[in-house]
Amino acid sequence: MSAIKYLGGLKAYLARGECVNESSIFRLHYQFTVVVLIGASVLLTAAEFFGNPIDCITGLSQGNVINTYCWIHSTFTIQDYYLRESGMIGAQPGVGPPAAYDEEEMEAKWRFHNYYQWVVFFLFFQAALCYAPKFVWNNCEGGLMRTIGDGLNPGLHKEEEVSSRKKVIIDYIVKHIRMHNGYVFKYWFCELLCFINIVGQLFLIDAFLGGEFLTYGPRVVEYSEMDQTERVDPMIFVFPRMTKCYFHKFGPSGTLERHDAFCLLPLNILNEKVFITVWFWYVILAILLGGLLLYRIALFTLPGLRPRAMHKHNKAVPIETVEAITNKTSIGDWWILYVLSTNIDPLIYRDIMVKLSKEIETANSNSPYNNAGLYSSSSV
Repeated sequence: MSAIKYLGGLKAYLARGECVNESSIFRLHYQFTVVVLIGASVLLTAAEFFGNPIDCITGLSQGNVINTYCWIHSTFTIQDYYLRESGMIGAQPGVGPPAAYDEEEMEAKWRFHNYYQWVVFFLFFQAALCYAPKFVWNNCEGGLMRTIGDGLNPGLHKEEEVSSRKKVIIDYIVKHIRMHNGYVFKYWFCELLCFINIVGQLFLIDAFLGGEFLTYGPRVVEYSEMDQTERVDPMIFVFPRMTKCYFHKFGPSGTLERHDAFCLLPLNILNEKVFITVWFWYVILAILLGGLLLYRIALFTLPGLRPRAMHKHNKAVPIETVEAITNKTSIGDWWILYVLSTNIDPLIYRDIMVKLSKEIETANSNSPYNNAGLYSSSSV
């Protein structure tokens, strides 16, 4: 039951942090996806559920030796036998006798399978790649949002402390106005890394599975809609349950003997489910991330979209106040305030925005560069 214990521990990783400084789609990438990949990897190591990873039938008495040999040196299927009826010409899909082929022709039709030795490590590697953008963002962000939003929870802090923290935030924004563009661009770059990672992993898995992964999902859907008599399960082609293995040894007189082993791969029952889930999830996540990047481009190129996005995020703040602040700050300042709204009480956030609007207007009026448009909305 150790696998169940480890899987239960993954739930804590899905918990929402006290301070959120990224989008929900970004969290799906580094939280949910990582949990799915690591959970699948843990399940694949759970021998108590699935037994031995390989079981081979042969005429030899040293069954454990054959199992170990075939697991290490890979097994194979024969391409011609995937479309033949099981129990008539072939024993199982992809497994059958040499028939009319000679040795060289038969070996040319072999399809070797040794990926199953590496699936557990490959899934962990994928999980590490999915967490990499979050690791980069944590180092770039430096805890700024946690520092700004700390102490603004009226349920945990006294009213005097909350009022003091509100003044600190307003003073900070006014003092550092137009100095946060680097913050937002670094974060958006990390979202771009998420998209590149997911698309890149689709091709990486395709190479790992011998060029069969990119079309795996559509073939499975097509298979489910086909007539029962015409079905050829694509999952058996990519993840065969029965394979063959040749084991060579010396006989009593020193003659080289070849033993034909018929091997069962029970873990492929789980492998096929894992990778079809990964295929659909990665495609969905790639679409979500692609849409998110288009939305970020729209926010950057269309300044008028920013106040509407902020107001929709927190309708406690009057739209006039949001527009006044957005028109006199940069996109970096806008992003800081946008993310801040998800981490503090809506009423406190409204007070901050109203007072900040007045402070910026006052600073703009008193600025000797007022005519030059120090807080003009014309710049990014």
